Amino acid sequence: MNDMLLIGLYALTAGGVVGLTGAGVLRLLRGRSVLIHILVLLVVTVLAVVAGVATVAWAMFLSAHDLTVVLVTVSASAVISLALGAIFGSRLAAAAVWARAARERERRLEAGRRELVAWVSHDLRTPLAGLRAMAEALEDRIINDPVTVTDYHRRIRVETDRMTQLVDDLFELSRINAGALRLAPTTVPLREIVSDAIAGVAPLAANRKIQLIAADTGWPLVRAGERELARIVSNLLINSVRYTPEDGTVHIAAGREHDDVWLAVSDTCGGIPDDDLGRVFDVAFRGERSRTPGSAGSGGGGGLGLAIVRGLVEAHGGRVDVRNTDRGCQFEVRLPTG
Repeated sequence: MNDMLLIGLYALTAGGVVGLTGAGVLRLLRGRSVLIHILVLLVVTVLAVVAGVATVAWAMFLSAHDLTVVLVTVSASAVISLALGAIFGSRLAAAAVWARAARERERRLEAGRRELVAWVSHDLRTPLAGLRAMAEALEDRIINDPVTVTDYHRRIRVETDRMTQLVDDLFELSRINAGALRLAPTTVPLREIVSDAIAGVAPLAANRKIQLIAADTGWPLVRAGERELARIVSNLLINSVRYTPEDGTVHIAAGREHDDVWLAVSDTCGGIPDDDLGRVFDVAFRGERSRTPGSAGSGGGGGLGLAIVRGLVEAHGGRVDVRNTDRGCQFEVRLPTG
């Protein structure tokens, strides 16, 4: 019994020294990555076991041969333990990084949802108040001038159309985020989609004296959902027209490259601040120039157009990017040909 107590004392002393040293090392490595902490902890644990076994073996006055055998065996076990620990430690560290990124993404999404609710509430409350005031004025016959009455009717229709578009955008975005979007891919002539989108945006462009230019050639066929592709092109054109100053230009072109079909919409908006380039596709992001309806000369918008574009493009297995050019910016959509 005394021998066992002595062996335990030797092992605890040797392991304790290594453990205290490891604790000091971990303290010095505060703020480093999780993987480094896991590896240091693993090394300290294995070294504590090796130190305890070696100390007990030395205290037992083993022969040189027997002591060598014990040390070789323990060292081999330590190498295997360290290798396995490093593998699992790297996986654990990767999982920790993924979890941290997921939490950060969830935090950004939650902040985006709160911002979206605030902005949509504002975008609905303001026109509703104006609609109510105009409706009450017409109902009480405060306004009798035919020209003013006609103008009130026109403004009511415009605001109603804008709120209808906002509700449609919210519904589309909810379908995308809920995974309820069901594509029905067909072979679509991209030129026809672009022609229809240009026709739809033409009144807004004409009102702002913006020239819409489509490339003459290079229009391929693309495998995509026709309605969703039309929404992608229309949203990109509307966004460029809204942010391009008067007498500007919006150019659209397309082509085929390797296994992708690309579509590029370029404008002369003057460029996007570098800090905002990574956020233009976020929900409810509209930039400083469009915090209130109509500030961009566009009749407002809920800041959902580009978020919908990204969702629809990714649903097709493609990607959308934006970059600054000499006079403005360029949005490029790439869709797989298959």
